[in-house]
Amino acid sequence: MDAVLSSLVDIVGERFVSNHPEELFMYSRDSGTMEPRPPDYVVMPDSTEEVRKIVLLANEHNIPVVPMGAALVLSGLSRPLRGGIVVDMKRMNRILEVREIDRCAIVEAGTSQGMLIAYLKKHHPKLKHSVPDAPPSATIGGNILIHGSGHLSAAGGFHTDMLNGMELVLPTGEVALVGSCSASPYWFSRAPLPDLSGLFLGWAGTTGIATKLAIKLFPNRSYNDISVFVTEDHTLVSEVIHHISGTGVAEDMTAVMAPKPDWARGFQMVNVIYGADSKRELTLKRDLIRESVRPFIDKKVGGFMPIYPDMKERFMEAPASQLAKFADVRKGGGFEYVGAIMPISLFSEAYLAGLETAEKHNVDYSTGARVIGMGHAMMFFYAYAFNRADTDDVKRAQRALEDTNRAVLRLGGLPWKAEAPAQQEIIEIMHPETFELMNRIRTALDPNHIMNPGNWE
Repeated sequence: MDAVLSSLVDIVGERFVSNHPEELFMYSRDSGTMEPRPPDYVVMPDSTEEVRKIVLLANEHNIPVVPMGAALVLSGLSRPLRGGIVVDMKRMNRILEVREIDRCAIVEAGTSQGMLIAYLKKHHPKLKHSVPDAPPSATIGGNILIHGSGHLSAAGGFHTDMLNGMELVLPTGEVALVGSCSASPYWFSRAPLPDLSGLFLGWAGTTGIATKLAIKLFPNRSYNDISVFVTEDHTLVSEVIHHISGTGVAEDMTAVMAPKPDWARGFQMVNVIYGADSKRELTLKRDLIRESVRPFIDKKVGGFMPIYPDMKERFMEAPASQLAKFADVRKGGGFEYVGAIMPISLFSEAYLAGLETAEKHNVDYSTGARVIGMGHAMMFFYAYAFNRADTDDVKRAQRALEDTNRAVLRLGGLPWKAEAPAQQEIIEIMHPETFELMNRIRTALDPNHIMNPGNWE
């Protein structure tokens, strides 16, 4: 055992450190198409103090540190591009506090979506949080730190908009608090203080390690329903989203386009989920949604699809199981997608770009968009399934992803949670002073350049 391994054992205990090749292999990749990059060590801390000591050790030996949630990001952001220590946060999974009246929760960064869902269902059934379309093992911290979205994004925005504050271990080993918690015993807001959270959100773990987060919770309504608007004209979808989101009653809005099942081919479906505390209120919201798109119905260019009760249950799942089924459509466990953050006005162009790319590379695809806020933006996704055991299939999916990233940038959107090659393409078109500012900030926070090097460089 070398000095670093021995020191890591001293910090977290022998059970929670490894440099065995078979375990390093498991941490060298995620489920996407990016090539594996093995770490030198894997460590699982159990406290903020242990994270701090790991970072101090890494500085002493000038070893890269790569923070990891559940390794489900798909774009390889937790691959150790230059080796080093992968810090697996899954042991730091405690739900520290839920304040029902204030509708907020404080959790450790490794807390999974499934754990919080189960905890709220048991102890606070009147509350819920925004759940991404990811497996239940996905972490709260990981999703927030990559600007994630979920099934309450029409009501609350990106998951970063639902963040009240954070505890962080900085690259030099100091522990910092961001938000109201830095000056109050309560984690209720990031305002009115200078908002430092942007130094850590979207940076792919290059500016520090989040250890605790406070997030907003939302009412869990007694009655819930879904309305599905269907049209065959993709040029109308932006307007449909604009009209429906303007009612302010949707909790979640997604537009879905897929070639399977066969009956869905050629249709654009806008799914609108909403809740209420009484049947009367639910009916009122349904009527508001329908009236908002009355001009399209009267022109017979679209209408609402009847949804039977058993179908409604599938449509309203959070997370959606249909995504998992599509992910294995090729058999072999390969799934990757580009999430493009862009204005809803670009919906039609984004849809056509997805069809063109899928046809060019002969890949199984699904496309769609999640509405953020009252139509302020959308996360347009291009999902590609592939057979991981088929090298040619993997390469086709990878080429489709590369072309999709370029198409998104041409349209004026931005690839979400961009993998290292896509980061380079963003940097090439980014305002040069903006990138220079990013570099100055990163150097100030991480003078030894140990935090997830290879990303945003």
